[in-house]
Amino acid sequence: MKLIKFTNVNNLREEICNNLLEQFILVQLDDKKIYFDANFQHRMEEVAVDSDASITYCHYREKDGDSITLHPVIDYQFGSVRNDFDFGSVVLLNSADVLAASENFSEEESMSPDGGWYALRLRMSIGSTIAALPEYLYTVEKIDFRKSGEKQHDYVDPRNSFYQAEMERVFTEFLNDIDGLLASPPQRINPKQGDFPVEASVIIPVRNRINTIGDALTSALTQNPDFSFNVIVVDNNSSDGTREMLEKIDDSRLILIKVEESENLGIGGCWNKAIQSEHCGRFCIQLDSDDLYSDPDVISKIVSKFYSDRCAMVIGSYRMTDFELNPIPPGIIDHREWTDLNGANNALRINGFGAPRAFYTPVVRNILFPNVSYGEDYAVALRICRDYAVGRIFDPIYNCRRWKGNSDADLSVQKVNEHNEYKDFVRSVELIARIRANTQFDETPEEL
Repeated sequence: MKLIKFTNVNNLREEICNNLLEQFILVQLDDKKIYFDANFQHRMEEVAVDSDASITYCHYREKDGDSITLHPVIDYQFGSVRNDFDFGSVVLLNSADVLAASENFSEEESMSPDGGWYALRLRMSIGSTIAALPEYLYTVEKIDFRKSGEKQHDYVDPRNSFYQAEMERVFTEFLNDIDGLLASPPQRINPKQGDFPVEASVIIPVRNRINTIGDALTSALTQNPDFSFNVIVVDNNSSDGTREMLEKIDDSRLILIKVEESENLGIGGCWNKAIQSEHCGRFCIQLDSDDLYSDPDVISKIVSKFYSDRCAMVIGSYRMTDFELNPIPPGIIDHREWTDLNGANNALRINGFGAPRAFYTPVVRNILFPNVSYGEDYAVALRICRDYAVGRIFDPIYNCRRWKGNSDADLSVQKVNEHNEYKDFVRSVELIARIRANTQFDETPEEL
């Protein structure tokens, strides 16, 4: 079988039409040098036929000199709609399904920055099987040697803004095709309702951060708003002296919640402890235990945004820095791809919302965080923006420090896959809920 290098959908259709007797077409998605195992084609075709798959892909190996590293892929879920989903270097496509999915492609779609691959695979996934073989069937030359933390923000690099805008357009059309677009205008809150002990609470979950928690806490306690606030630190069974250091701080604004190992809490569970506490304010504002606010007016800016926009969630922008707060690439992460009109739809495509995140306490208490330590904030943010307005602050108000102690600084492929698999699950649940909300009526989303 001929290996075809993917350039654009039009060329792919032409290749298929020139080989009409071929049930499948083997397509390379990148420029890596590939070494196929002896049984690669037989096994891929066998699985594609038996599962009636539109797209078939598999585990692979990465070669760096004489070193070989296994690179597993993850299963394709209903919510695997992010445009950077890892299929590996090679996919086996059902020829008839390619032609059917791309029949009405516009010239714009076929000549988009990725040649229309994202649009094609989204459409091919509708009502079809996408098969991932948990078998290593080929090897590629490794070309990207960056650590996971260095690749984490590629999708919001300002240099990719045109590409991201095109991917958003493609994804929005896909959502429309499957009745997944949000149909109702977002709800606005009345932020003056209810009684709370303070106006705002800064929430800091922490576990074994003796080197950074002092800086984070100082950043929170030196905020200078014209309203009452406190800082709720949830210590998750630290064993490095973090808890003992916190216990020595004499400040009535500091609320220390002590979590024991037997409670089995992740970061999400720690957040739930804080927001359900009697000490939690009207608004709860995130601060990670190794990060800092950029100035003493950050929580004032956030609370002001809640009142001006009557939103249930406010998300700021942050600056990437090293441990000493020197700016590092990619610099400012402001998520300017967000728009009030389409941000809550496009949020299903991208991997995060931004920071710091802040919530109207009555709303987030009703939703709660999943008890995990990765993607818990993304899950809650997706759920909130399904129903409620979101306020954005595009000026950097937060310093996100990158250092060797970051939990995501240098993850294994397996751990990155675990994270991506969980976020795809969260997207799946959210996407299904949105479709159900739309299709329980006779009217179309446009009529609603």
